[in-house]
Amino acid sequence: MNTSATDNDQLQDVDAAAPEAELDQLGQEEAQQEPKQRLELQVTVDQTSACERHVTVVIPRADLDRYFEAEFDDLVPKAEVPGFRPGKAPRKLVVNRFKEHIADQVKGKLLVDCLDQISEEQKFSAISEPDLNLDAVVLPDEGDMTFEFNLEVRPEFDMPEWKGLSLQQPRQETNDAAVDEHLQRILKRYGKLVDHHEPAEDGDYVTLHITFSRDGQVLSSLQDQTVVLKPKLSFRDAQLETFGELIRGAKAGDRREATLKISQDVDNEQMKGQDVRAEFEVVKVEKLQVPKLTPAFLNEVGGFTDEADLRSAVREELERQLKYRQQQAIRQQITGQLTANANWALPPSLLRKQTKREVQRMVLELQSAGFSNDVIQTHANDISRRSLAYTEMALKEHFILERLAEEHEIDAEADDYTREIELIAEQSGAPVRRVRARLEKRGEMDALRNQIIERKVIELITSHSLVEDVPYEPPVDDVVAIDHAVSGVEEREAIPEAHHGEEPKPLPGTPTHSG
Repeated sequence: MNTSATDNDQLQDVDAAAPEAELDQLGQEEAQQEPKQRLELQVTVDQTSACERHVTVVIPRADLDRYFEAEFDDLVPKAEVPGFRPGKAPRKLVVNRFKEHIADQVKGKLLVDCLDQISEEQKFSAISEPDLNLDAVVLPDEGDMTFEFNLEVRPEFDMPEWKGLSLQQPRQETNDAAVDEHLQRILKRYGKLVDHHEPAEDGDYVTLHITFSRDGQVLSSLQDQTVVLKPKLSFRDAQLETFGELIRGAKAGDRREATLKISQDVDNEQMKGQDVRAEFEVVKVEKLQVPKLTPAFLNEVGGFTDEADLRSAVREELERQLKYRQQQAIRQQITGQLTANANWALPPSLLRKQTKREVQRMVLELQSAGFSNDVIQTHANDISRRSLAYTEMALKEHFILERLAEEHEIDAEADDYTREIELIAEQSGAPVRRVRARLEKRGEMDALRNQIIERKVIELITSHSLVEDVPYEPPVDDVVAIDHAVSGVEEREAIPEAHHGEEPKPLPGTPTHSG
């Protein structure tokens, strides 16, 4: 800003101890006195899909020259040129000497200002950063400058009718029998594995060496992997539907073979839908001994004073899990009705990028509801195997719920974050501060925000719906999950688990081997 002597005198009269608000006001007034000159852009926007825009931008030569002039206005008074004192070289000489040097600075400032102005004028609801190849942008010596980029945006759609929906809400009384059953599931997590020399039965623990191969080439392998014997075995990119049939009756030293089909949603094009050979070597078979509820055990797992204290904590956890399943049932009915006519296509590139965020959201929800790592891993593997279809539906749900949140000014408050993080901390057994730090480090606070907002919107819709209570049907527990990609392609980070010594009241331990 050019300032006259009178202006300088007035500025010097400002008390050095003036409040920051007054100084901010002065800065705002100065900015208002010299508004930034807008670029005379020619912008063409092509809609390539519901969520994609291809943008072509032309910057006229006059704007390019103006930016160059501004850079040289700043450079000439301090330029060092041989044969001249600093700042005394002729402007034309400085321009010829430094034009190529400052070209990158001009290009950078032009692009930043262009994107800001386009975003403001076009009112894009962008959901990602512009896909702009900076190396492909050329600053011409003559004539106008043209560049292009792709942008992912929130789709435009007519809001479906969301009031007066008919919903069925599953209900179940948390009686003593349900608490007994859930307590047994929890105690198994603290059990000890002991050798069992009889053939493997459902519920036994089998330790396996597993090798996955195709056309004689090993894709991946697992060593000393211990799993409970259930009907199905889940991986990130495949599921063995006949695992129980295959391993049931096996003893240590036995070998079994099976064929798995890789999911169509893996990134590796060569592996999509391919059959893979799985070779299982049974290392040992073990039974699980459930611990007795001695005073020492009760104190060790959560400082419980007696069995009644433990059962009270079990009841709280069971009720939290039932509430989650109830919320999920309601949500699925709501989103199913709201997305019935959402036939706008979403690009596969967007779906692949969003899959990780959907896994994050699901993990956070299950953690705060108190589910074990085994349950969480099973859900995460399920999402990974059908990632494109799952993420497409989840994104459509998100866009609709997000619109409702904006229209009704629904947002996540500080207390909401605190409550969710406390629940996750309780499940993992880690301090609240550590859980918050981990979420921030892993970039999951945004996923947590979406989870909170969407839950509030679902509650709003439910309050305007016709809700009928129906009996609760518990899910079938027939899958055991391993965090492994059969194809050898690791497409996401492992799910953080609770560590030994950090169990909550009374959540998960891992069965340990005797001796």
